[in-house]
Amino acid sequence: MTFMEAVLDGLRLVLIWPAPGYMMLGVAIGMFFGAVPGLGGLVGMAIILPFTFGMEPNIAFAFILGMYAVTTTADTLSSVLLGIPGTAASQATILDGYPMAQRGEAARALGAAYTVSMFGGVIGAIFLAVSIPVIRPVILSFSEPELFALAVLGLTMVASLSGKSIFKGTAAACFGLMLATVGFAEFGGVRRYWFEQNFLLEGLPIVPYVLGLFAIPEVLELAVRNTSISKVQRDEVETGGIINGMKDAAKHWWLGLRCTLIGVYVGMLPGLGGSIVDWVAYGHAVQSEKNPETFGTGDVRGVIAPEAANNAMKGGALLPTIAFAIPGSASMAILLSAFFIQGLEPGPQMLTDKLNITFTLVWTLVLANVAGAVILLLWGSQASKITYLQGHIIVPAIMLVVFMGAWVGNGTLGNWVILLTFGIIGYFMKLGGWPRPPIVLGFVLGKIMEEAMNLAMQTHGWGSFTRPIVMGIIVLVILTIIHAVRKQNKKAREEPAEEPTTPAEAPMITEEGGKDCPPASWPISALLVALFVYCFIEAIPWSFSPRLFPQTVAIVGGFLALGALFFDAKSLSAMRAGTAGPGVVGVDKTYILKSLYYLLWLVGIFVLTLAIGQFPTLVLFVILYLKFWGKFGWKVILIYTLGAIVFLLVMFNEVVPVLWYEPEHLPSFFV
Repeated sequence: MTFMEAVLDGLRLVLIWPAPGYMMLGVAIGMFFGAVPGLGGLVGMAIILPFTFGMEPNIAFAFILGMYAVTTTADTLSSVLLGIPGTAASQATILDGYPMAQRGEAARALGAAYTVSMFGGVIGAIFLAVSIPVIRPVILSFSEPELFALAVLGLTMVASLSGKSIFKGTAAACFGLMLATVGFAEFGGVRRYWFEQNFLLEGLPIVPYVLGLFAIPEVLELAVRNTSISKVQRDEVETGGIINGMKDAAKHWWLGLRCTLIGVYVGMLPGLGGSIVDWVAYGHAVQSEKNPETFGTGDVRGVIAPEAANNAMKGGALLPTIAFAIPGSASMAILLSAFFIQGLEPGPQMLTDKLNITFTLVWTLVLANVAGAVILLLWGSQASKITYLQGHIIVPAIMLVVFMGAWVGNGTLGNWVILLTFGIIGYFMKLGGWPRPPIVLGFVLGKIMEEAMNLAMQTHGWGSFTRPIVMGIIVLVILTIIHAVRKQNKKAREEPAEEPTTPAEAPMITEEGGKDCPPASWPISALLVALFVYCFIEAIPWSFSPRLFPQTVAIVGGFLALGALFFDAKSLSAMRAGTAGPGVVGVDKTYILKSLYYLLWLVGIFVLTLAIGQFPTLVLFVILYLKFWGKFGWKVILIYTLGAIVFLLVMFNEVVPVLWYEPEHLPSFFV
């Protein structure tokens, strides 16, 4: 079979009914799982995988890839509208997408995102097809040292691009790396940093961890201030937001194309691409575009870059999966299971004898991306209206999704402990001007980096760092740091002087890590210094392999946190002397007390669940919040509560069944 015959036969297999119908069903499911924080493509693929038994290969892959293709398109909804990453690949979108929503430009952000998502998905799949014959030797040249160096580059990019202080960004990234070492060590079997809590032995579950860091601080702000997400009135926003976003995507087509290529080729890196691709694309945009100082404040280019890349990444991740049986991501591991269900064996034959099956996958990605983007473009204007709703209307609904999203998975109360713990940490980090995205990326890459570091030291020793590709990546890391320092110094010089304000006077900090609040920041810096010292000392009795990575991170992170503490002390001293520079905010005690009161309500959910059970507690939270925070009438409360009950029962009893927590001394709500 020639190359063109394989291309056409792959298209024919996708278009034979009922494959198109199953693909559209997968698209619909994927849009739902991508839009709901805490679910995502991995959960969706795991749920629909059993339904592929007995299907023909073209139908099974149309169904499962139709769902997979659009999750990183639909996740833009929560990233832009709520400031919560729907999936790991949408973290960078928050930096500019959420500030745009706060300016009343949510529809414009969604229009740009969906246009480049479609463009990225289609062009990415095409470039994948063209690259298949030549990319294999490149992928095979990447071993543990190269993967470790590339992960360091990704962390450096996100740390230097998030916020005003590179010390805070890199220290936060090290904090995330340290969190990834919690639980049993893969090398040596040592129990690390588990504090005698059995639920920590398997490590921190990522969903409650991410929801705590991002969702709770944003929802808290909506509750305490009772403001809408948008800071401007609806009639003040020009019409045609979706169309304007599409025009933005067309205007910046060259940026979109470059980031699409980044998405394809970074996505090909097994186990790593999906974790860093949006940050690599975002970093490329900041470093290559004119007027980079507007990134992080609501620049549409900051939405275009990661959205083009994370959809193109889907095609790139396919190549190592189908050609070498090496999953490019966790979702690709599930796709690998689908191969075995269908009796197909991934390997070089997928690029030769069964090339038509490979192009079936490529065509499915193309058509599903187009279908998903068109549907979301048509619906984006309606979705953007959520940003104008009163805060107290949307807070209970979001909190139901957050608490149950954290519960999905192993369904233990430990998940809620993690959710609340990192919700409190995330709130104080946001208050203190500490960027949160580097923590998540550090956590995601931590296990990959530790494994790569240990294997590299065992097989190559210190010679790992002299390999040509590794040295090239190290040069890029150094250049990234130099560029970030120069950019931050230039920005500090150009910002006009301003009087220090309190958080209450500067309502919502839209730029991640964009404000310097020394009174709230220095305790975080000091605690991180203490944490890194503790982690280093705790690891001393362990054998070499289990302690190598955490002690290395502790040393680097400790010095970075000390640097952050030094500048915090300097800013605090200047603030007290009345000579504080631009972008400095103080602490409003009334605001903090009200925030702590809301956090106490969330802790109350946990405590009450122990007494009366999970389901009645969540329903009671909705009622009490609407009554005492929202001051709504009983008619509104009744309708809202009935809707919440239906949502909980349908979603978490039928769609994603969970085991509800129910005290042993009470009768069960569910049989």
